[in-house]
Amino acid sequence: MATEPKTRPTKESVAAFLAAIPDERRRRDCKVVAKMMEKATGARGVMWGASIVGYGAYQVAGSGGRVTEWPVVAFSPRKTDLTLYIMPGFERFADLLARLGKPRTGRSCLYLRRLEGLDLAALEEIVAR
Repeated sequence: MATEPKTRPTKESVAAFLAAIPDERRRRDCKVVAKMMEKATGARGVMWGASIVGYGAYQVAGSGGRVTEWPVVAFSPRKTDLTLYIMPGFERFADLLARLGKPRTGRSCLYLRRLEGLDLAALEEIVAR
């Protein structure tokens, strides 16, 4: 029997979640990213699970053929990095990633220590695409 994914939309407040981030710089960076993602998607932020703020949604079929809903773009203030989830991945963003410097990426994750010193226009374009 398949289990439900843990990362699902909730009714929790995005504003309360952001306000509770203990590190002032990380909290400020998250608010900038939240505005950027809202502007790019035209969607309001929704808490996905306990620590991910997602924007928009799309359906994806898992390996077993089960269809689940996931945010199109999202972010989370993880312990060491501000993690941005860009669901299409980064293969088509090489030029924009180069403008950001040398960020760490995973399949659909962009790991940022802080926004200070980054080309925010390049970051916004990645989110918008």
